[in-house]
Amino acid sequence: MNSLIRSPKDFYAALIYLVIGVSTIVIGRDYQMGTAFKMGPAYFPTILAALLCFIGLISLIRSFVSKGDPIPTFAWKPLLLIVTATVVFGFLVKGAGLAIALPLFVMMTAYASAKFRWVPSLILAAATTVFCVLVFVKGLGVPLPIIGRWFAGWLS
Repeated sequence: MNSLIRSPKDFYAALIYLVIGVSTIVIGRDYQMGTAFKMGPAYFPTILAALLCFIGLISLIRSFVSKGDPIPTFAWKPLLLIVTATVVFGFLVKGAGLAIALPLFVMMTAYASAKFRWVPSLILAAATTVFCVLVFVKGLGVPLPIIGRWFAGWLS
């Protein structure tokens, strides 16, 4: 039996874009919109959500017009690793600090890839940690400990 949907990847991507975009617009209705010159708290998220909805509509139309590949089997291992890494980061960042939690997060999420290699992943983890400490903690003053209270006693 022929299906109207010729590109399942585009179709499901469109649904995700539209759900997130419409949800953001609905949630943003409770905030003041403002104008382009004096933006309120809802202005920027609403504009981005509208763009996401537009991309979703293009993807939806494309799913009926152009032929695409079928959706492969679901990748459970990467999904579980990335979700677990995010939860572990959330639990560790205050107690262990950014210098411990962030490299662990990067390594766990990198391990989710089929193309995982130790050396590039370790370099990425180190570079990301240095960048985030310099930009967010030192530059922007985000109140995250570089070394958390769990390890602070070992360093003094």
